[in-house]
Amino acid sequence: MSAMKVPPRRASCQSVMLALMLTLGVGHAKAQAPAVPPKAEACVACHGPQGKSTVPQFPVLAGQGARYLYLQLRDFQEGRRKNELMSPQAATLTRDEMRALADYFAAQVAPPLPFKPDPEKARLGKAKADETLCTMCHLGGLKGQNEIPRLAGQHYDYIVKQLSDFKARRRTNDAGNMTSVANTLSDADIENLAHYLAGL
Repeated sequence: MSAMKVPPRRASCQSVMLALMLTLGVGHAKAQAPAVPPKAEACVACHGPQGKSTVPQFPVLAGQGARYLYLQLRDFQEGRRKNELMSPQAATLTRDEMRALADYFAAQVAPPLPFKPDPEKARLGKAKADETLCTMCHLGGLKGQNEIPRLAGQHYDYIVKQLSDFKARRRTNDAGNMTSVANTLSDADIENLAHYLAGL
């Protein structure tokens, strides 16, 4: 039996489509993997390679929204958010360097965390998240959007600290949204929410 011949016009269309898919694929890969910015090296000490923090006190940057990361760096630089480690680091960054860092860390894949949430506390945390309508801002799966951060898969200790800081008004760079939500939370609520979010 002879091999089936593909009409020349159809073969030409297939070649064009294949070339187009390969071109788009390469362009997409480049868009998803920005080069490591020179200033990223300073971030590794606390946030780990590619922003995949293994230290519970330091947030995972990998997979966090670029817009959110940029705004936090700007807030640290301009004094709207304060931290003894981050404020000096952000002080010398240009806007372009902040954008490059934000784009780089946003393009990384968030790692699975070793933290094992307590199932009952996580259940109560989910109920509290539903009650306080967390997904209205942080979206489904608590993956964040634009200037609203990704909460899913963040370190337990970091979540507890941030919610506690919002509640105590030690952190106020949120236009009052998180401060008003955190003000309604008990210490147990904060603990339960952290179990739930860290386990996502």
